[in-house]
Amino acid sequence: MSIDIETARRVAKLARIKVEDEDLPALAGEFNTILGFIEQLNEVDIDGVEPMTSVTPMRLKRREDVVTSGGMQDKILSNAPDAREGFFAVPKVVE
Repeated sequence: MSIDIETARRVAKLARIKVEDEDLPALAGEFNTILGFIEQLNEVDIDGVEPMTSVTPMRLKRREDVVTSGGMQDKILSNAPDAREGFFAVPKVVE
């Protein structure tokens, strides 16, 4: 796939990026370079390779899932800058 100047203009418009007409050929060239790299990545044989989330093996810390009694409303609301009638009070944002 090749990106021409008109396609680069349309992409810039969709992205709401102002690109001068004299800069469009360079932008189209950069798009083509990116697409070429993606095509190059598609040539890699990845059969049998497991997906990974990090380059180093790691496991997230987990905590035991237990039911607690709760009953800490006063303790939690003590951190609030403004609490009323047992709730967090926030400014009105919709009129």
